[in-house]
Amino acid sequence: MTLATEGELEQRTKIRPRGRRSHLWAPLRKGNRAASLFLAIFVVGLVGTFTASLWLGTDPNAQVLEDRLAPPAFDGGTWAHPLGTDELGRDVFARTVYGGQVSYAVGLIAAVASAIIGIALGIVAGYRRGWVESLILRIVDVLTAFPFLIIAITIVALVGASLRTIIVTLVLFEWVAFTRLAHARTIVIKETDYFGAAVATGRRPFGIAMRHVLPNIAPPLVVIGTSVIARAIIIESSLSFLGLGVPPPTATWGGMLAAGRQYLEIAWWIPIMPGLAIVLVVISINVCGDWLSKRWDPREQ
Repeated sequence: MTLATEGELEQRTKIRPRGRRSHLWAPLRKGNRAASLFLAIFVVGLVGTFTASLWLGTDPNAQVLEDRLAPPAFDGGTWAHPLGTDELGRDVFARTVYGGQVSYAVGLIAAVASAIIGIALGIVAGYRRGWVESLILRIVDVLTAFPFLIIAITIVALVGASLRTIIVTLVLFEWVAFTRLAHARTIVIKETDYFGAAVATGRRPFGIAMRHVLPNIAPPLVVIGTSVIARAIIIESSLSFLGLGVPPPTATWGGMLAAGRQYLEIAWWIPIMPGLAIVLVVISINVCGDWLSKRWDPREQ
């Protein structure tokens, strides 16, 4: 009996030093190499595109007509243009890197702004209830009923294509997803004992929301945020492809796809490179979001 107890204590001693840090990173070590890989792709792409002016000496808008439609280095071209050039002799690699600035900026800014608005309105609706809840939820229902892409095209066509217009249009519709979840979770949390205790101590509503409500609803909202980022990147690329995105000569992935589609047979690299960038970034975000949803699922603990 003594030996068993000592062995059990020894086993616990070996496990305990790993503690919480092991619990946090265990999913990445066990069967989630894909999440680690795609997270690295997303981070490297994010840092690389916003620091391009520091390490990439090529001007993405510089036109050299003598070098137009030059193939990539691995397809008979030169390393001066590793991914070839487009119909105006502009470097495809430089334009793909700089084009990521627009996509990343739209995705991240739209997701953060939508989260701030949506979470605030969702918590207010769930906390106050009554006519305030009814008004907010009716607005959510109205916005959900409209087809977003058609409305976005209409707004951009009327107001004018710009980065600000695209972001505002996205925020105008994307906050509803955060509001629905924040509202539902706030109602559940209001029924808990610790919430009642916080109210009984005389805390103000804002303090209760920040200390007790927001930390408990944050994990699923972060997962929604990843899907909003991916969707915003796809929508921005779609608008740029249709000519309703950021005006040229600013490099955008959607704009590069639109300009290169007519050269697909003789210069396949022009639309393929930005297309691959969109696919990699969106898949990376979705894989990381899927990992987060499983990581915070109590059934997976």
